[in-house]
Amino acid sequence: MAISFTVNGEKRQIDGDPAKPLLWVLREDLDMVGTKFGCGAGLCGACTVHVDGNAVRSCQTPLGDVQGMAVTTIEGVQKSDPGKRIAAAWVKLDVPQCGYCQAGQIMSATALLAQTPKPTDEEIDGAMMGNLCRCSTYVRIRAAIKDAAGIREAKA
Repeated sequence: MAISFTVNGEKRQIDGDPAKPLLWVLREDLDMVGTKFGCGAGLCGACTVHVDGNAVRSCQTPLGDVQGMAVTTIEGVQKSDPGKRIAAAWVKLDVPQCGYCQAGQIMSATALLAQTPKPTDEEIDGAMMGNLCRCSTYVRIRAAIKDAAGIREAKA
């Protein structure tokens, strides 16, 4: 069955099993390996992509569910203004340690800023709670989101 959708603004058509997880379509069929496999159960957030602007877990999203929709991956996230600001803040504040979860973290943070340009700490925590980081860079992640949002942090 042919499934048509866009990935990072390019029209794509995949002739395959509509039940195949989007993660594996991106990595195996489209050779886009920036989206990471983490837990495979939608619990860690490493595989986060945007579908029509919403952060979703690609390991739990069947190909058939994205028919006619717009998918954005880490390879294309910097095409948006929030994505550019988040990526710049990630570099500026040297957020990653091992880096494995960072693609998913950036995707969730970008979706947050696109929907909530000036998020509170609680909104940041809520949006990012499904993205796990084994290195515990959560303080730097929050600081980078605030930096990208133009929110100054209070000095201690």
